Amino acid sequence: MHDPDCMHRFVFEHYPIRGHLVHLDAAWRALIEHRDYPGGIRDLLGEAVAASLLLAATIKFDGVLSLQLQGDGFVHLMLAQCTSGLGVRGLARYRENAGGLPAAAADARARVADLIGAGHLTVTLETDDGAQRYQGIVPISGERLAESLQGYFENSEQLPTRLWLYADAQGASGMLLQRLPGESGPRAGAAEVDDAWRRVQLIGDTLTREELRTLTDVEILRRLFNEDDLRLFEPSPVYFRCRCSRERVAGMLQGLGEAETRGVLAERGAVEVRCDFCNRAYVFDAVDVARLFNAGASSDGGGRVH
Repeated sequence: MHDPDCMHRFVFEHYPIRGHLVHLDAAWRALIEHRDYPGGIRDLLGEAVAASLLLAATIKFDGVLSLQLQGDGFVHLMLAQCTSGLGVRGLARYRENAGGLPAAAADARARVADLIGAGHLTVTLETDDGAQRYQGIVPISGERLAESLQGYFENSEQLPTRLWLYADAQGASGMLLQRLPGESGPRAGAAEVDDAWRRVQLIGDTLTREELRTLTDVEILRRLFNEDDLRLFEPSPVYFRCRCSRERVAGMLQGLGEAETRGVLAERGAVEVRCDFCNRAYVFDAVDVARLFNAGASSDGGGRVH
């Protein structure tokens, strides 16, 4: 059994190369609990969520990393978000045509372009206070999400990076290898590091989806890099976390405007807003709406959901 709901960091002692292994189990099932995604869409979202964790683990920040796929295909938006504390959430939005969904929607091996179409991959990093925001955008390329992310690292981060990703209905997993700045390690010259980087990528390509989902991280590293001196750090927990709250919804309604909000209230007797990520419903009655616009503040009784 693999290590559940955790992130493991490891480094090569003799080369400037680091890696991360991540697995989501209960966290992944909680994320999709209220969504009935077709298999191909579900699995691509799982890969995106695992990738967001792997990306966040390579950066020192306090905030939220968002990985977004947007294109002209029938899946027009896919979004995975990870906090600096390794809390994740995600969603996919897709169009259902009169003839139903295309076959790729249910195909676990569907190419990313078959689902998203022509479009872009965007990685956004925003601090909790909103004071700083960084964004990198690259075209969607290759057959798998990992290939587009490799292009992102080459163009935006300028750090040679490889990813291996896998997801199904039960979980999502991934491995990242990254060559760090500097042409030599503590005991190796530049040419030796170049050879080592090529070698670990080739070895990484032998990792099967089944191994990534079933072996423990110690077993994976022993299977792949038994000839290398590795240091494996203690795991960090990963978990599902939605950042929605009553206060956020109240602010959204205030932004929508009093006339439209009161119009919904008059039509339905209450204003209900359901979170796209966790499916939690926030209900505002006539008293709540009056407080929103007469006092100019969000209604009470709220607080963060998670």
